[in-house]
Amino acid sequence: MTAQIPLVDYLVLGDAPHLQANECTSCGARYFDRRNACAGCFGTEFRKVDVPTEGEVRAFTIVTFAAPGVPVPFVAAVVDCNGTSVRGNLINVDPDPEHVSLGMKVRLATYSLGLDDNGVEAVGFGFEPA
Repeated sequence: MTAQIPLVDYLVLGDAPHLQANECTSCGARYFDRRNACAGCFGTEFRKVDVPTEGEVRAFTIVTFAAPGVPVPFVAAVVDCNGTSVRGNLINVDPDPEHVSLGMKVRLATYSLGLDDNGVEAVGFGFEPA
C-alpha cells in the first residue's frame, strides 16, 4: 500500500476516515486546527473528538472563478455534522443548482490529490451525496 498523508491535520485516515475536532472542555465549542483559547468562553483546555461522517448541507455556493490552476466550477459548502460545522467542497456531484440543495444529506469522502517524488500520496476530503 502507498504511504499516505492527509492534507489537513484534522483528517484521520485509515479503515474509517473521519475528521477530528478540538472541543472546548468548558463550553463544548468545536474547532479545527490548534487553538490557544475558545472564542466562546475563553477556556484554554480542549479535547480531541471525532466528528460524525454524515451531515446536511447548510450553505453552499457554486464557485466559477478561482486562482489559476484551480479547476472550476466546484461547490463549496458548509455541512452540519450533528452540530459541528465543517467547511468543505462537495464532490461527486454536478456543480449545478439542480443537483445541490440546502438540507441535502452528504457523507465524508476522501480522494487522492497526487503523489510526491517519494511516492507518498496526499489525501484530501470533501462531502458526497449520501
